[in-house]
Amino acid sequence: MPTDSAATVPPVIDLRPLIPPERHGMVFAALEQLAPGASFVLINDHAPIPLLRHIEQLWPGRFLSEWLKDGPVEWQIAITRAAEA
Repeated sequence: MPTDSAATVPPVIDLRPLIPPERHGMVFAALEQLAPGASFVLINDHAPIPLLRHIEQLWPGRFLSEWLKDGPVEWQIAITRAAEA
């Protein structure tokens, strides 16, 4: 019996083609649209540590990050919105 695997694959946000000033805004907009328990995969050309810190400052404890690929050419992080209590 076939399954709908597309429902389990999180969307991808690839920041590499964007100019740096546009990157954080795109991620913040995606975060605000993310339903509790949902996630997306962020792809970047460097480790987005300042971005992850900024997310935690704006929304303490609301989003979880999991490093999927840690360079040296491409970084991938799964970002999940915590389930609401």
